Amino acid sequence: MDSLRQLIQQDSNHNLLDLLSSFCQCAIAIDEQSRVIWISEAYRELIEIPNDMEPIGKPIEELLPTTQMPIVVKSGKPLFIDLMLINNRWCVVTRLPVRNPEQKVIGAIGFVFYDDLDSLQPLFDKFARLKHKFEDEKIIRPSRYELDDMIGSSVATQQLRRQALRAAQLDTTLLLLGETGTGKELLAQGIHHASHRNSGPFVGINMGALPESLAEAELFGTAPGAFTGADRKGRTGKILLADGGTLFLDEIAEMPLPMQAKLLRVLQEREVEALGSNSLKKVDVRIITATSKDLMKQVEAGEFREDLYYRLNVLPIKLPPLRERIDDIHELATYLLAKIQKQSQLPELQLSKQALDWLCCYSWPGNIRELRNRLERGCVMAEGEMICPEDLGAFDDLPDKSHISTPSDLKSIKRDTSVRSIQQAIQQCNGNKTEAAKVLGISRASLYQHLKNT
Repeated sequence: MDSLRQLIQQDSNHNLLDLLSSFCQCAIAIDEQSRVIWISEAYRELIEIPNDMEPIGKPIEELLPTTQMPIVVKSGKPLFIDLMLINNRWCVVTRLPVRNPEQKVIGAIGFVFYDDLDSLQPLFDKFARLKHKFEDEKIIRPSRYELDDMIGSSVATQQLRRQALRAAQLDTTLLLLGETGTGKELLAQGIHHASHRNSGPFVGINMGALPESLAEAELFGTAPGAFTGADRKGRTGKILLADGGTLFLDEIAEMPLPMQAKLLRVLQEREVEALGSNSLKKVDVRIITATSKDLMKQVEAGEFREDLYYRLNVLPIKLPPLRERIDDIHELATYLLAKIQKQSQLPELQLSKQALDWLCCYSWPGNIRELRNRLERGCVMAEGEMICPEDLGAFDDLPDKSHISTPSDLKSIKRDTSVRSIQQAIQQCNGNKTEAAKVLGISRASLYQHLKNT
């Protein structure tokens, strides 16, 4: 059996699926590309598919925009007993992956068990209002990005995407390493979205942006009347707000030493103690941290706890700087430019060939954040129909060797970046080049050709 579609075709009378759907109110099945391959008549009625419309073969998002079934296909993990709003009706749903004998995921089946939940409507409405309130007040930052939103097809980007997807399947602590502006929070959101915690909150906090005097209260919360001026009702900390979901601590190197001991307790005991409280509360949260600094050097300097470092460094993921993703720059610039123009309602301008050449030769010390800033500047400064290098600020400062590369240097940078990625993959696969080629998504012959040309 190669696919779920073939299995259904073999079961021409749909006896198996009809049997499965008899245990619930209605059901739907998708293949590995998240296209509908079977739907029960009751499900058609529930989502009000017109009689003259054929749903088979359509992406399931066209029929159910808020569906989680593609995530089940990607992750291979079931989502048991969830609530889903379908045509303004709350339904209890379950989504299960389907595997072939080789344990490869070949699709998913979704079941609706109940849709008569009117008695619970006030509770659902209250939950929705609270969630919107938290999001509006920036207390909870919802996960808006998926791993598929990562722009780029370079070897380095493809490898990062695969590493992140594998990390999403685990529930362990992650440490994201990379220069400023490489997209660490976006990656953290993508990992959360691809994990089994995606229905829980994603709570992000930048430790570098918090005054030390407020950091502990912000992260751990405060008990009622914990100190002069404290909220009489107390304050719920970010860790408890992330219960059931993911807590993202950006710039973890900036966390004060006294707080590091309390965070270590959270990681070890899964308990949190609010400031001024004598009681502990259990918490179920996955912690993803990020830094642009060398934590080991900070450990050696006595600025970061060694025991916390090893607790955080369970599964490190290094984000490549933009200068090592030169093959992605054209695609990234095109995507960001369209997004900037849509958000700001600026005229639709294109990058000139000279501007694109300059973007590919620049070393990008500020990475993707700097790329976006320069493109915004280009949209404002351009006077013609095209954005030129001077509109991007290409000649604001005298060029130096650290910022400008010649076209011949550009080829060397591309070659060196590919070779580094291949060597890292070979090392991770314990010298097995065939396995390394699979990890990189290239043929074994291509891998040897890259190595031969070095």
